[in-house]
This record gives sequence, structure tokens and C-alpha cells, in this order.
Amino acid sequence: MKDLCTYYDGRGKTGRVKAVDGISLDVQDGEFLVLLGASGSGKSTLMRTIAGLEHPSSGEIYIDGKLANDLPPKARNISMVFQSYALYPHKTVAKNISFPLETARMPAADIQKRVAWAAELFGIGHLLARKPRELSGGERQRVALARAMVRSPSLFLMDEPLSNLDAKLRHAARREFKRLHGETGVTTIYVTHDQVEAMGLGQRVAVMNFGKIQQIGTPHEIYHEPGNTFVAQFMGSPPMNLLPDGANLLGFHPEQCFLDSAAGPAPDAYPITLHVQQVEELGADALVYGTVGNDARTDVIIKLPERDAHRVQAGQDCGFHVPRPLLKRFDAKTGLRNDHGNT
Repeated sequence: MKDLCTYYDGRGKTGRVKAVDGISLDVQDGEFLVLLGASGSGKSTLMRTIAGLEHPSSGEIYIDGKLANDLPPKARNISMVFQSYALYPHKTVAKNISFPLETARMPAADIQKRVAWAAELFGIGHLLARKPRELSGGERQRVALARAMVRSPSLFLMDEPLSNLDAKLRHAARREFKRLHGETGVTTIYVTHDQVEAMGLGQRVAVMNFGKIQQIGTPHEIYHEPGNTFVAQFMGSPPMNLLPDGANLLGFHPEQCFLDSAAGPAPDAYPITLHVQQVEELGADALVYGTVGNDARTDVIIKLPERDAHRVQAGQDCGFHVPRPLLKRFDAKTGLRNDHGNT
């Protein structure tokens, strides 16, 4: 896609809302790309525009090298899975899966073969005679995915398909998606607000905010080399800490800050004196909440291994340090990275 924009007419004094604002993005054949952002960032609108459910205000969409702006959704050879699975309650699992093929008037024998293939792919062959009301949330999700995949699409779009599942099922479903993509190789664009999903699934991740892509790269690049303060504080739980340093902000992840030994910090480390406010033990790790500075105090969160947590108590001033190679430097006004790999 090139210079893609999708605007909505706002009400009152809001004017035109730029849901998708000048996005240019190449998705490689067979790639698993994740669009990551908070609610209202434009990720779902971008996906709906690719699918043909929204018409772009400007820009171009190419699918398999062909301009697709004016193609109706059914002519784009795209399958889409929504947050709500949208299964037909009166149809069996088999009929739900076969519906796109019946609409395309595929011969009955071929439909039967394709449904059997999709059911085996998702492990739901034993559920084909059931109705959606008789299925669990995870089973309904598999039926929706099988229905989307049965057409052999050239592009697979997923709009937060795991948001209705509990934590255990979400973890299992991520493994299922990885297996599915490895077996089929279908180009996939996956929308989520969950950074764990994005990091675990995406070969590349595009972080969105206010209709623009803030940064795109591998999960490792997005997490360890954020291009601006928005990406730095959006990725990670807890997010990256930012400390004022003149005209700059110094950034480091909570797990990159270490408790000083009895001898103090290493000579080449960046020292931090933290006024500890709270210690939250999480089993293998502990989160230490506190403030740094005198006049304008800055909130900081540090993640410690369990073995060190007992050395830190609320109300204390404790010495910590960050190895300087791990520090990221950002411009305090623009929020952009300006260290070019050096601090």
C-alpha cells in the first residue's frame, strides 16, 4: 500500500478524522505482520480498508501486484476473522465452514474435501455436526479460522481474534497460529492491542498511533531499539523508564537496571538512587516502584530477580545502575531517538 489515507467526517468542530493517515507499507509474500496499537490508533480501519470494507480517501492498495482500490471485497481473495466470530447459529460447524464455498458454487464433492481438510487442520473434525451454541470459546474460534482458511486465500486478515478468550486459551491459540502459518504459508496481517501477542506472533510488528505507523521492525528491534518515546513506552510491561537528562531523556527497560553490590555500581555504569515506595513480589521476579531526583521527581519501575528482592524495602533510598550500552537517548521535545547507538 502507498500513501494510504482513510478519513471520516467528524461532528461539530472536529472536522475530518484521519483514521489512516498516509501509510505506506509493503507486506512480503508469506509474511506474518502484526499491526499493534491502542484503541483508536487506526489499525482496524487500516485492515478494513485493505479488505475493501472501507474505501480509502486517497492512496493505493496493491494485492498480488494488482491495484485493488476499486475491487469489491469478494474479488480480493481475502479471508478475514473478526473479534466476534460471526458464526451462523442455525448452521452446523460443517455448514459454517462450507458457506464461502457454497456461495462460490463449488462442486459438492470438492466442498466436502475442503471442509475435511480445514477441520483436520484445526483439529475440529469431531465437531462438524454440532451447532455453535454447543461449542466452547476456543472451539468457536477454530471454526471461524477454518471457515476463513477453507477458501485458500492469498491474504489472511485477523482483527483481534483472541480477545474473547481467557489467558490460558490465548496462550494456546498463539501456538496454534504459529503452527498454522508455518504449515500454510499464507500472508497474514494480524491486528491486536496486546503487545505479548504482537511479540510472540509477528515476524514484523508495525506500531500504530493516531493513524500513522510509528515504527516497523522485528519484535527484537521494536523492543530493544525503539525509534521514539511512544514506542519505548508502549512496548514492554512495565514500559521503558525515561529519565530527564538536560535536553534529552534517557531510557532503559525495568529489567536493565541492577541493584548495586556492596562495592557500589561498576565504573562504566549509569548510577541511579531510587527512593523506594513499594515492592511487588511476583514469584520469580519483583517490581520495585520508586522515584528519582530531588525537585521534579520521576517515577521509575525496576524489575529484580526474586533473589534480590529481599534487599529492597519501602521507604529506603537504594542504589541501582544501568550499563551505559543499554541506555537509549531521546530528544525531550520531539521524542525521537538521537543517540545513533551511542550514549
